Amino acid sequence: MSLNIIFKKSIYLMLALATLGTIIVSCEPDTAGAGNGLEDPNVDASFTIIPVAGKVNTYLLEPVKKNVLTSYWKVGKVEYYGKMELEISLPDKGTYKIVHTAVGRGGKTNATTQDLVVAANDPEKGNLVKGSSFLDAADQAQWTNLHLNTNGLASWTFTPGFATINASGTTWNQEGIYQAIDVVKDKEYTIDMFVAATSGSPDFWFEVYAGKTVPTSGVEYGDNKVMGLSSGDGCGKAAFEGKLSLVGCVKNTVAGKVSNVVKFTESGKVYLVIRSGGNGFTPTGIKITEVEFRGK
Repeated sequence: MSLNIIFKKSIYLMLALATLGTIIVSCEPDTAGAGNGLEDPNVDASFTIIPVAGKVNTYLLEPVKKNVLTSYWKVGKVEYYGKMELEISLPDKGTYKIVHTAVGRGGKTNATTQDLVVAANDPEKGNLVKGSSFLDAADQAQWTNLHLNTNGLASWTFTPGFATINASGTTWNQEGIYQAIDVVKDKEYTIDMFVAATSGSPDFWFEVYAGKTVPTSGVEYGDNKVMGLSSGDGCGKAAFEGKLSLVGCVKNTVAGKVSNVVKFTESGKVYLVIRSGGNGFTPTGIKITEVEFRGK
């Protein structure tokens, strides 16, 4: 009787092992390099653009979320990482290219693109900067050189769509540009711009001011520092690209923290000044465009 039981148990064990072997084989890819089945090549990157009720020129970017683990967005030049849904504000009229990259299992990605047409400017948040994108000679003429450098080792140059600051040598060469902006008492404003450098700077600063003091040719400006990049503050030592409000680390002198918000105690003119230089500056320079000074 016990021999019969042992025999039956052996048969069952052999059948179980055979079944397990079949399962293991069936999970293996049919051909070499076919993967382990954990990737999803059909991750859906489609998305919808939904106007946000009660907000002017504000939109919610919402993916379908089918098999999507995380999302990456690019709106114009600006990139946003790791946000499944994204609310964006576009105060200026124009056509904006929106790219959504969906990440699925195994890190597989797919991307889709839509154009968003904004029909009119936001009357409260319209950009007060003239020549903000340096597109042509008329744009570039809106900016005045501060003439801080006389040896030719630091200068701003304009090309269609960009202004670039270059500084060389080891004697803290610097240069600045500025323009006047009309502001309203006690109204909050935000300042920003797109900044990029293909390599970092070991010893430099890039600072933005919004002061009541009238800039004087040849005199270093220092009234109301708002934001910036600086090796001393720990940013800009490696290549960077993006909104200054996102990649910068210089503290707002009024707020005492990193912030691009400004407010003034009286109406009238203030001066938006961009001043940069250093003792070790990236040889490719720092590019800027899409400079903004907006009502909050």
